[in-house]
Amino acid sequence: MLLLLPYTEYLRRMIEPRNVADIVFVFLLVYAVLKLLRGTRAAPMAAGIGFIVFLYWLSIKQDLATLEFVLSNGLLYIGIAIIVLFQSEIRQALITFGNRFRVPFSRHVGQFGEGIYDEVILAATTLASTKTGALIVIERNVGLKNVTDGGVQLDAELSYDLLVSIFNTASPLHDGAVVVRRHRIAAASCFLPLTLNPRLSRDLGTRHRAAIGVTEDTDAVAVVVSEETGLISFVQRGEIRRGLDATKLREAILEVLGAGPKKEQKHSESESEAEEIASVN
Repeated sequence: MLLLLPYTEYLRRMIEPRNVADIVFVFLLVYAVLKLLRGTRAAPMAAGIGFIVFLYWLSIKQDLATLEFVLSNGLLYIGIAIIVLFQSEIRQALITFGNRFRVPFSRHVGQFGEGIYDEVILAATTLASTKTGALIVIERNVGLKNVTDGGVQLDAELSYDLLVSIFNTASPLHDGAVVVRRHRIAAASCFLPLTLNPRLSRDLGTRHRAAIGVTEDTDAVAVVVSEETGLISFVQRGEIRRGLDATKLREAILEVLGAGPKKEQKHSESESEAEEIASVN
């Protein structure tokens, strides 16, 4: 309706607080969607859908009756197609928005004292020294009950000795992930959803793909020890940082889970070569 008004009246209406707020909200919504799609497998899908919409507009404009008929019937199912194609991105967006809404009103679930993290870090470095594979998932806001229900329930006090014992190759629980909930080990031998991102390096095995998969679907973080190279990795939001030592791993955990003050990380050229950051959103 605004476009039908005279130009001066149109400008006057546009600078009204309500209309300005309307434009700002639309801008923020579009920006959030574009930021979510950027660098993910959803980006080329969105471009494909946009191209189909463009063809439909072109068929109407140029009076291409056959093309218009085909596309008009196909566009009836575009809503279902978007939900199916972008289900993981939609789920991650809802989790992100939900977490931002909950932060002012409640504490994060799964964030505990700094001393507990030292148990995880010490166990990871010990397992890395012997090239013993390990996968430790730390639950945060989004519950992992569907994951722990499929594993072996422990509900045991988190400790270095228990973690090393679980991932010992002679242990029946070593195959799978350990899920940490608050200051306790909720379950072991848990199997996680694997990421479907086709851009991942072939060097990443099943354990790393499982860690990436669970952090794509939830806000959990994961610590991975490679049994082939002994490298320690930290995974958050589908991004993996590899080649961490105990100090860098501790900084990453404390920064993400908010157990301590955020520290500025100073990376020299040699350090940046040792740490590989792979984005998989």
